This record gives sequence, C-alpha cells and structure tokens, in this order.
Amino acid sequence: MSKTSRKVIISCAVTGATHVPSMSAYLPITPAQIRDQAIEAAEAGAAIIHLHARNPEDGRPTPDPAVFRQFVPDIVKATDAVINITTGGSTRMTLEERLAYPRMIKPEMCSLNMGSMNFSIHPVAAKISSWRHDWEKDYVEGMEDMVFKNTFDDIKKIMLELGAQGTRFEFECYDVGHLYNLAHFVEKGLVKGPLFIQAAFGILGGIGADPENMTVMRTTADRLFGRENYHFSVLGAGRHQMSLVTMAAILGGNVRVGLEDSVYIAKGVKAESNAQQVRKIRHILEELSFEIATPAEARAMLGLKGAEHISP
Repeated sequence: MSKTSRKVIISCAVTGATHVPSMSAYLPITPAQIRDQAIEAAEAGAAIIHLHARNPEDGRPTPDPAVFRQFVPDIVKATDAVINITTGGSTRMTLEERLAYPRMIKPEMCSLNMGSMNFSIHPVAAKISSWRHDWEKDYVEGMEDMVFKNTFDDIKKIMLELGAQGTRFEFECYDVGHLYNLAHFVEKGLVKGPLFIQAAFGILGGIGADPENMTVMRTTADRLFGRENYHFSVLGAGRHQMSLVTMAAILGGNVRVGLEDSVYIAKGVKAESNAQQVRKIRHILEELSFEIATPAEARAMLGLKGAEHISP
C-alpha cells in the first residue's frame, strides 16, 4: 500500500472511438469541442490528456492528421498537460492509419494496446432507439464480429518506431495476458521503465470490472516488473468508472476518467463534460487525502521528454 501523501496522476480520455454521438449529446465531436473539453479537463486537474480525432461532420472516428491538427496545437498552447495520442484508433483502422499522426507530432506519450482482442459494446445497440447518424448503428452492432488487431509484430513496430523519437507509452492492458505480453517486450529490451500501465476493466472481451480483478492485475504486475519499476493506473468502463478508479488510488495507483470510458457522471445521469468527471474524481481523491500530480510532476514520474520536443 502506497503512502497517502504520494501524488496521483489524473488522465482524461476525451472522446475515444468506441462511443457514438447517439449515446450522449455531450460527447465532443468537432475539433473545437474536443479542444475546449480537453483544455477544461486540464484546468480541472488532468495532467495527461488522451486524444482521438473524429470526423467533424458526423462524429465518425478518423485517423486523419489534418483533423488532429485542428485541435492538438491549440491544446498544447493553452495548457501544459501531457498530450497522449492514440495508436489504437478504432477496430476499423489499419496500423498505418493509426500511426499517421503520432509519426508527425512525435508526442511525449502514446497509448499502446498490449494485444489483439475482442473489443465490443454491441449489446448497447439494443438500448438505442434513435440514431443521429447513419453509420452509428452498423458501427456499434458490427463490433460483435470485429477484432482489435495488435499482433506482437504490430506492437514491436510501434515500440521501435515511436520509441526512437522519444515517445513513451501508456500500456493499455485489458486482461492479465496483456501484462505478460508487456513483460515479453521488457525482457527483449524493447521498452524500459518506468512503465505506465493502464489496466482497463469492464470492456466486453477483456477482464471484468469485479474489484477482485484489480488485485489480480496489481499483484501480477508487481511480480512481473517489480513495483518500483512501473506506475499503475486504472480505467473503469461505464458505470464502473468512479468506484474502480477510486479503488485504484487506494491501492497505490493512478486514475483515468473521460467520456471515452464512460458517458455518465452518476447513475442514469450523463456527464456534461470531461472536466465534470475530472472534478469529481479530484474531489474524491482530495477528500481521501491524496495529492494530485501536476503535469510537470507527471512528466518527472514517467520520464517524459517534455512538451518542447513535440511537433504539433
């Protein structure tokens, strides 16, 4: 158990590629919406801002660097938050598409899913009676027959190519096996600590949101890497978000919130912004006597190269 005086990093995943506009009117879609919500989340206390892009016309996930460039430079100018660009994109994107913008911006941090997996929210489709855009229904229902592909070769390519430009990674681990995949690459010398492990709970196809599973992931990571060599963080999907990330902090970890992971702020109540979720988890943590890490402190903890070395 870590000391309660240590600093907790809050990450905020602003829009993602899983939720569709019909799930929430507050999901940021346009570059201006993503920019404004990201800046507000940083002002609320998020040290790391995790970013995807969407087609501004209909909200469809896009890997287009031209769209990223409509909001990322503004976020960089307005905040000192760590910019974390997805390499996951969506299940519909090729690896080359997913890497297009990270290759250009050379970010301090990128997300990196640690394995291929079934990744789906298709049961949600039955709960939506009206769709805002034609593409959404097929997109959500189609997840039932889609696989998120990140082979060992894909992961190696991302590590080597982006690692060479000084980018470090948020290792997204959706199951225990993903920790072992990461250990494989550590053993091969392709990645070095301090590792930033983002354990994801509650996604259909990955490890469930049972609180006991967090202990499994934490103790497995301790055994594989040694607690002194990594930073543990947790995201909880949907209704599990706040309870699981609070538990993560108590277990010595960091937290991730944002509309990518949950469109709710409370039971049955849609979050009106990413910052609302950041403010809520910050309040909970500070009431528990945790201190919130600044972007500078997060950079020091994670060994990041600094915002002056990126090219937005």
